Amino acid sequence: MSKIVQIGSGMIGTTMAYDLSQEHDIIVGDFDDSSFAKLERLNPNIVTKKIDVTNSLELKEFIQAADLVLLAVPGHLGFAALKTIIKSGKNVVDISFSNENFLELDALAKDMGVTAAVDAGLAPGIPNFLLGYHDSEMKINSFEYYVGGLPKNPEPPFFYKAPFSPVDVIEEYTRPARMMVNGKIVTKPALSEIEIMNFDNVGNLEAFNTDGLRSILFTMNHITNMKEKTLRYSGHAALMANYRNAGKFDKDQISKTSDELFTAWKLEENEPELTVMKIIIDGDNECITYDLFDEFDSELRFSSMSRTTGFTATATVNIILKNLFKQKGVFPPELIGSHYDCTKFLKDYLKARNVQINQKVKKY
Repeated sequence: MSKIVQIGSGMIGTTMAYDLSQEHDIIVGDFDDSSFAKLERLNPNIVTKKIDVTNSLELKEFIQAADLVLLAVPGHLGFAALKTIIKSGKNVVDISFSNENFLELDALAKDMGVTAAVDAGLAPGIPNFLLGYHDSEMKINSFEYYVGGLPKNPEPPFFYKAPFSPVDVIEEYTRPARMMVNGKIVTKPALSEIEIMNFDNVGNLEAFNTDGLRSILFTMNHITNMKEKTLRYSGHAALMANYRNAGKFDKDQISKTSDELFTAWKLEENEPELTVMKIIIDGDNECITYDLFDEFDSELRFSSMSRTTGFTATATVNIILKNLFKQKGVFPPELIGSHYDCTKFLKDYLKARNVQINQKVKKY
């Protein structure tokens, strides 16, 4: 039984702590202690402590006894905390999705003898693992994936509820979307190139460009065409484009807009929601498609977004603890997934938790 220190106890953090507590000793730290009572109800063996992640000395002391650290803080806090953890010589799994280039810490991690797995969530995360594996087995010509977390009962005018802070979603809607087109990185506006796609269990959804490829643009730049799109119910993208064009996402307005959307987009506790994803990996001789669909867990009251994101992270924790991946440095999931045993472990781990990923292969 390993000792895991988890930093962050939000919606996803609660799911991860419960999952890890089934096999490991876990202590959870957060500045916001509002979820500590729920954690202790889920499993009285989960230890909680109020900490300030921005205080590097406090953070170092908190993680001192850890066999591995799981970092799940807001993106703007992630990079500095990740650097402190690596400097402390601790293996780490990070799902903070910070904007900084985490590969800049690779040399430091190697020097400290640390394995740092980053972006190990739903997306980025699952598509990266699968891409890494298939890239090691076949020549890939194109890679694309479509993903969204949605309310089960959408209401106008937004047809959306956010499991995350509206600020994070707004950033997704404003940051230019990078993709690979004919071997070159091309930038297009977020919310652009809307297409309608049909999904089992959900029906028609709209897909639009967002900046979700992240590390894949550089680690997999031999693949000539790659893109990622976000999924929403129809009409949402046009409304968000109107908000953006009216200046509501400008720096001087974003706080006011976020406050407005926080109420409209608030996903109530125990409100039914779902997560849907399609991954398409196309090669010379075959096209491989993966479909994921997951819903709110009414028994444990875990959202599908926390399950699909959190269980990918906890699977990655176990991959490192079980020595399935032992390399030192900073690794996005596609570099871990290139090892067959790691991707197989992830798929089996998710399946055991009833996160279903269905695979179809079309031969040419």
